[in-house]
Amino acid sequence: MRADAQRNAEKLRAAAAELFQERGLKVPLKEIARRAGVSHGTLYNLFGTREALIDEVVSDLASGRLDEVAEHALSFEDAWEGFAYYVERICELQAADPAVGDVVSGRYPRAELLMTVCRRAQDVGTRIIERAQQAGALRPDFTAQDLMLAFGTNALLARAAAGTAPDVWRRSVAFLLDGLRADAAHGPLTVAPPAPEQMYDVMGGLAGTP
Repeated sequence: MRADAQRNAEKLRAAAAELFQERGLKVPLKEIARRAGVSHGTLYNLFGTREALIDEVVSDLASGRLDEVAEHALSFEDAWEGFAYYVERICELQAADPAVGDVVSGRYPRAELLMTVCRRAQDVGTRIIERAQQAGALRPDFTAQDLMLAFGTNALLARAAAGTAPDVWRRSVAFLLDGLRADAAHGPLTVAPPAPEQMYDVMGGLAGTP
């Protein structure tokens, strides 16, 4: 790659990182190019697709943050406290950084590195769920799919309320956690969670992404 092309690529990575964190991964590519001070065509010539640009700038940032939260959640001696910490902290990251919300929900399934991060987060989430259930603290019918749905709806709420009631998501999460305690379960649920293969379609529908 020529020196000028390398400089333009770095400008685009920096601009994309800023805008993705400010507004999420759906921000128009023309705005990224404008902030970088290059043409729209230059962005396409260097990266080709939105997904390629996402993989360049988001996956490493999100991976580090999500791994840190998961590691700390699993370090709690009390499994319920670890589960509650994990849910609250991921929801907090979604509120502070819309790009993290998009990563957690797997909003762009053609972004391969992003989806690797997303699947790893889901696997860790399953471990945290099972640990709390084995301790008898978390209701036994709660699944990894249910956790994804909770994160998907929290991302929407946090984004919609950011300018008017930026902490309202905390109230929603508090009600969610109270309802997930094992002693809060009263009878079996009548609807099964979405199958794992259905989840990305569901999450994409929540986020407005085909």
